[in-house]
Amino acid sequence: MVADNEKPETMKEEEDVKETEKVPVWDLPDVPKGTLPPHLQLHRTRVICTSDAPTHTENIRYSGAYASMGVDNSLQLEDFRKKFKVEVIKLTEDDMEFDMIGIDAAIANAYRRILIAELPTMAIEKVLIANNTSVVQDEVLAHRLGLIPLKVDPRLFNYMSENDEPNEKNTIVFKLHARCEKGGSRMTVKSNELLWLPGGSELILSTESSTQDSTSKTKTYTSFNRSQDSLPELSNNIITPKHDEIILAKLGPGQEIELEAHAVKGMGKTHAKWSPVATAWYRMLPEVVLLQDIEGEKAEELVKTCPVKVFDIEDIGRGRKRATVARPRSCTLCRECIRGDDWDKLVALRRVKDHFIFTIESTGALPPEVLFTEAVKILEDKCERVITELS
Repeated sequence: MVADNEKPETMKEEEDVKETEKVPVWDLPDVPKGTLPPHLQLHRTRVICTSDAPTHTENIRYSGAYASMGVDNSLQLEDFRKKFKVEVIKLTEDDMEFDMIGIDAAIANAYRRILIAELPTMAIEKVLIANNTSVVQDEVLAHRLGLIPLKVDPRLFNYMSENDEPNEKNTIVFKLHARCEKGGSRMTVKSNELLWLPGGSELILSTESSTQDSTSKTKTYTSFNRSQDSLPELSNNIITPKHDEIILAKLGPGQEIELEAHAVKGMGKTHAKWSPVATAWYRMLPEVVLLQDIEGEKAEELVKTCPVKVFDIEDIGRGRKRATVARPRSCTLCRECIRGDDWDKLVALRRVKDHFIFTIESTGALPPEVLFTEAVKILEDKCERVITELS
């Protein structure tokens, strides 16, 4: 006899089999068309930063990657226009920080490379040394002069090719003459000793010195037809080095430097002295997420763990304290907050794939906001050339 509240062994076994039996694929609930599951959407839009290394760093650009779920992954121009934004966070005379939202990393990197290598500036290219008795060799002195940022708009000048004569539209001339008197103390020669010569070179060509007659005009190393300070765009702007305190050499008693320096227009991909930025870089926007409430001593421990003070303590009443994410932009992804003691189950570190924090540090030739707008024009010209060649 089997009691009413008891079941035969065979019946129990059949129920156990049914419970452990796998559900067929065709009986699974359908994924809503036009949307991705949360975990796929997270992998698509975020870089997940674990204690070992970041994961899901690649951008999925294949248009049919999620076609089975009814999601169009192709780049739509109208969507790009709606999402793309540029927000200026900080702007000073030489520095600029702004957010570029809604673009791919390749576009952000294109701007970075253009800023470093393809925006023209004026820099000293030729140095004519008349006298140098200092301990600094001629080549080293010329190299130091070439790296001095010049405060002049390069858009006012033309490029000079090998066949061009140096004139008022493609060359800027400076002179430097410093002498330490005998019996005096050592002196420091700085960049403020460079004096602009708007009329061009004052050094006479060596080949002309012996054949020069009294009636002909003295020929120098430049062929200026008019003084540069008579040009409307330069009449009220004296061309000088951006910084006056750059040390060029130190002279002892009796030592002397006399030279003439010619600056021309060039780009950073030819030589670093023509690069208009000290640095241009970007990083993805950090995203710090608390997966659950962290209170009490655990919250204080989390705040102390972060070296850049991303977290803060919030008073939630009745003597209770809770950790909050106060300054997520400051996160440097050092991962100290997710190391050890299962902290990775409490805190998640991510990077937003289409949100970049861009920083430009200008050398001083042009303001950083002008540099960025010029970079946009150059990228636009590149795209137009590609479209023209393909059409």
